Amino acid sequence: MCGIVGFTGKDQAVPFLLEGLQTLEYRGYDSAGIEVLSPDGGLHGVKCAGRVATLKERCATANLLGSTGIAHTRWATHGAPTDRNAHPHLDCSGRIAVVHNGIIENFRDLRAYLSRNGHTIVSDTDSEVVAHLIEDAWAGPAQGDLVAAVRNAVQRLEGSWALAVECADTPGQLVVARKGSPLVIASDEHGAYAASDITPLAAITSHVIQLEDDQFGLLRDDGSVTVYDKDGIEVAEPSTIDIDWDASAATLGGYADFMAKEIAEQPEALERLLEDRLGEHGVELDELSLSREQLAAIDRVYLVACGTSYHVCLIAKEMIEEWARIPVFCEYASELNYKDPLVTDHTLCVIVTQSGETADTLAAARRMRALGCNVFAITNVLGSTAARESDGTMYIQAGPEVCVASTKAYTAQMVAAALLALRLGYTNGTIDRAEVERHFRNLQAVPDLMREVIARRWQDKQAAQLFRDAHSSLFLGRGVNATTAYEGALKLKEISYLHAEAYPAGEMKHGPIALLEKGFPVVAIVPADHVHEKMVSNIQEVIARGASCVAVATDGDETVASMCQHTLWIPACPEELVTPIVAVVHLQLLARYVARSRGCDVDKPRNLAKSVTVE
Repeated sequence: MCGIVGFTGKDQAVPFLLEGLQTLEYRGYDSAGIEVLSPDGGLHGVKCAGRVATLKERCATANLLGSTGIAHTRWATHGAPTDRNAHPHLDCSGRIAVVHNGIIENFRDLRAYLSRNGHTIVSDTDSEVVAHLIEDAWAGPAQGDLVAAVRNAVQRLEGSWALAVECADTPGQLVVARKGSPLVIASDEHGAYAASDITPLAAITSHVIQLEDDQFGLLRDDGSVTVYDKDGIEVAEPSTIDIDWDASAATLGGYADFMAKEIAEQPEALERLLEDRLGEHGVELDELSLSREQLAAIDRVYLVACGTSYHVCLIAKEMIEEWARIPVFCEYASELNYKDPLVTDHTLCVIVTQSGETADTLAAARRMRALGCNVFAITNVLGSTAARESDGTMYIQAGPEVCVASTKAYTAQMVAAALLALRLGYTNGTIDRAEVERHFRNLQAVPDLMREVIARRWQDKQAAQLFRDAHSSLFLGRGVNATTAYEGALKLKEISYLHAEAYPAGEMKHGPIALLEKGFPVVAIVPADHVHEKMVSNIQEVIARGASCVAVATDGDETVASMCQHTLWIPACPEELVTPIVAVVHLQLLARYVARSRGCDVDKPRNLAKSVTVE
């Protein structure tokens, strides 16, 4: 959530800053702003509530000139999304500008201190205090040294931050700082760049520096970059990342929206993840960084995540318990931080996070590690905090996911979890090599099964008409596909703003059945599996009360088709545990068509952020 871009160089700053903000829109935001050091020696900027497109229009009429600048997209936490609360924020003199991602937890005390000492705070945000603290340091102990002034200021902060700072008295310089919120920097012959993730930099360079916690960066307009530690000592070898995807991967490429593009990219993403994974140890997972003896001794697994990634954990639980026969605990990261987990010397904690920067998940991982767990991450982002702080990391290789609602990362995470389950089962002897190979071949069949579902998207477009005027909906599934129902309901409400609930179908009669009335839309996930007949009975209960039913069913199931208004067909799956990976594609498509029919922006749903970097 929130986005930072910065530039200092020989070219005009505004084109890169605006383009950078546009590439960061997927992170979620509700206001935007830009501040440039102009040739007249002053800072000039534009801020607005709303979209980057509005900011771009205002910049065109403001005639902002200058080769050093910072820009920001804000996701409101402290203070409403207004022009006044948008970043950048200035100090009292108007000579220092700051953009900030994260949370300043002690901002109230700092605001009170600054007000007592003559500063005028003009916004409701926690972030503005940083500009005023730098102002004090600039005039005092830092003695005109911007790096020292920023270092001095952050020593008084509690919480998390990624900062980019410019000062009218140090032309051609930007200073950046990081603790708990990601920040990367890069340079080329045109100048030096900063951003809150690699996306704005992918078109510029394939090599970026990733700031570690409590590090600072000095960016100069000649393209040189220096990194300092918390004591102001230069870091000789900063942490670097090589960007392994082309910038065009984050463009629409002819699709109507990123959600459509990313749904279509799922088969190829899974094929990349599965490539060369079958080897002498069954499934090859060199990323685990645990010995065979350590893996065989694992006595319980904690799966920790938030949102869509938590649904991956529910699927992974089924896979690990069936294939490896190890007890699994699924935990919301935000809840685990306030519980007393049952940890032994042989407990494995697996965190699942698309961005690798989810604050609650990272906090939970740190806690579990402190309790003695080995921590393994399943993530999509190279060099993310989750990757750097874990004992091993499996990158799902889905490529950049721009749409806020996760699709290809979700299915790739499920396949990654399946690979982990197979490795655990083979290592502890609960499944043999032949079984591993059979399950692996079944996973390899999934991409082509997905392609068949995507080719049937016209079925989802037709079914979406049932939801256009609805006020609520219900998703039902049994067994492993109860989780498919949870994910389908989440997708629908995320992007269409239509209320949706999901339950194991057997629980419908214990409360949710009261919702049913004529025309009420119900989605039933009813593939050909061992609970099929139970699901058919639940559909009959739905129909008997006048509700409208959309079924996700296996090809040829005429019994289900005859009962329901719409059937979303899936090809027969080779085993039950891979069915959710295939079936969920229909629910992704359905949610997209419903949202578009209701006039919603499927890529940038209101109030949501792609990466939730604050607790």
